[in-house]
Amino acid sequence: MNQYFHSVTLDRDKCKGCTNCLRGCPTEAIRVRDGKAAIIAERCIDCGECIRACPYHAKVARTDPLSALDRFRYRIALPAPSLYGQFRGLDDTRRVLSGLMDLGFDDVFEVARGADIVTRALMRRLRESTAQPLISSACPAVMRLIQVRFPGLLGNIVDLQSPMEVAAQTARREFCERRGVSADEVGTFFITPCPAKMTSIRNPLGMERSHVDGAISIIELYGPLSARLAHPDKHYDGPMATLYGVGWANSGGESTASGCDDTLAVDGIHNVIRVLEEIENGKLPELRFFEGLACTGGCVGGPLVFENAYVAKDRIRRLVERMPRQTLDPDAESARPGSFDPTLTTPIREQRVLELDEDLSAALEKMGRVESITESLPGLDCGSCGAPSCRALAEDIVQGKAAEIDCIFRLRDKVARLAREMKDLAQSDSRKE
Repeated sequence: MNQYFHSVTLDRDKCKGCTNCLRGCPTEAIRVRDGKAAIIAERCIDCGECIRACPYHAKVARTDPLSALDRFRYRIALPAPSLYGQFRGLDDTRRVLSGLMDLGFDDVFEVARGADIVTRALMRRLRESTAQPLISSACPAVMRLIQVRFPGLLGNIVDLQSPMEVAAQTARREFCERRGVSADEVGTFFITPCPAKMTSIRNPLGMERSHVDGAISIIELYGPLSARLAHPDKHYDGPMATLYGVGWANSGGESTASGCDDTLAVDGIHNVIRVLEEIENGKLPELRFFEGLACTGGCVGGPLVFENAYVAKDRIRRLVERMPRQTLDPDAESARPGSFDPTLTTPIREQRVLELDEDLSAALEKMGRVESITESLPGLDCGSCGAPSCRALAEDIVQGKAAEIDCIFRLRDKVARLAREMKDLAQSDSRKE
């Protein structure tokens, strides 16, 4: 595989070395050295928390520009359900889909329709699985978090592709059948609320390759799309998602759609971490399904959206309330002619982020040094040293990436000790005279 792609990157010219990003990173993937932040690629899960925290806009997300559409003869838009929450007074989601076709897309396939397909498959998994709890595979940032911090829970992740991937495969297949064109002429582009989706396209989990060809941020599309909503020249008249698929935009949407009673939906990456710790420690034995979303409010709160997360969440809620009441049959999709199995095809493996040494005995010796140095540090986790915690600084010291005097308290003690020694030396010299 090629070098791991990260959507979240650092603009060094804008970085002021302020350390605001340190404390918010859920995997301690950021250090500040020589007055600039640095992102540790192995630890980063592309959740975008540093993008929110940085007052200087030095953390940015790499997504595709609209010009990326030119790579393909035919282009299909895959709008995230959270896109609907960006527009005031939206009473018909077809207006958004028509507006996307106005922007130059040849077809539109709602990712909410992909969510409907995944929901049916999830219902079957909940009916058949003995693993408890199953953990949603919808949020790529949470999946990466489990790889990095909770590898013991990898077996609990439900083995289903994300709605984005399901939508891309279905959209391309149906478009090619309808138009009689070759699949390699068709590009599928996700309209994304978060950088983690861009990363999952370049480095998918549970799949050899992604079926999505690119991701365009909601922020980039918001302006031109807004201008086309009132009077679009093109009109989408294809199938529409159910209220359940649209509801996936908000935290709890997937859990509600599943129809399972013993579920827990948690949003916000630090809240997700706390619950995963409880699951790992066996404190939630009755839980059957856990829906964890990295962004506050769910996907509507992604770093790449235009609207306030709470406003967008309420708009999605009201939109869902107006949609026709339906019932999802868990066996309907699998029985449909031409349907495909949305099961993940490759195992999701642990991502090792702290290997002190390839040699086991040397690694154990270094681990002992980490513990010793950690005990000698003040334990304030103030971040002034450029590391997010005293233990992280100790790990950096042992790896040769930092020094103990990077801790301002240790530096202060050393300066005070040197001052005393200089004073004693001066007094000794004066007595000799």
